[in-house]
Amino acid sequence: MPRLSLVLPAFNEQARLPYTLSEVERYVCAEQLDCEVIVVDNGSRDATSVVVQQAAARFPRLRLLRTDRRGKGLAVRTGVLAAQGDVVLFADADLSWSVSDIPRFCSMVDADRPVVIGSREGFGARRLGEPGYRHLMGRVFNRVVQTLAVPGIEDSQCGFKAFTREAAQSLFQRQRLDGWGFDVEVLYLAQRLGYAITVVPLRWEHKDDSRVVPVRDALLMLADVARVRVNAWRGVYE
Repeated sequence: MPRLSLVLPAFNEQARLPYTLSEVERYVCAEQLDCEVIVVDNGSRDATSVVVQQAAARFPRLRLLRTDRRGKGLAVRTGVLAAQGDVVLFADADLSWSVSDIPRFCSMVDADRPVVIGSREGFGARRLGEPGYRHLMGRVFNRVVQTLAVPGIEDSQCGFKAFTREAAQSLFQRQRLDGWGFDVEVLYLAQRLGYAITVVPLRWEHKDDSRVVPVRDALLMLADVARVRVNAWRGVYE
């Protein structure tokens, strides 16, 4: 069983994924990390799966999973529940993060710190190239998220989160949302179940070809936050 499972959800990423996978492969091999890499093709309409299959021919630690419908929450859940590592880390496929953060986060996760999440906010965090309106929208959304679901978490949506295998299984077996709001749901469940959440500032580079449509997806995420509270009230997470 590997020490680490890295899960990368991917939707229509044939253009960016070759670079991401080559950088991950280079770093994993150079540092001799005990790691498996799982790419979850989230119903792509392009050659995302072909790119992964070609990369796996030279990188045997890489494997491909597919979902039959779209939704980042569904893709991450599929990959996390299939992961075999002692530590499970999911990250955005656009490589907004640094590969050097893979072992850094892996080393932090233990029984006392079962959930370690990246943050683009707070002392030590750096945002590179992000448009001002995106940052403003994110801060407004976070105020709502903190009020309704996860108080004290300044950046619930950062796509770089690590878990012990036990915490990952416990949280993602309960997690229900298939869309963008799944991060809030996972963190809500972590707080509800008593898992300590460690927040780590990150260097984050904005990528222009984002899969997020700001206004539309912000509204969908707000609806998901409300759905988390409704699910809790209905006892869905018990």
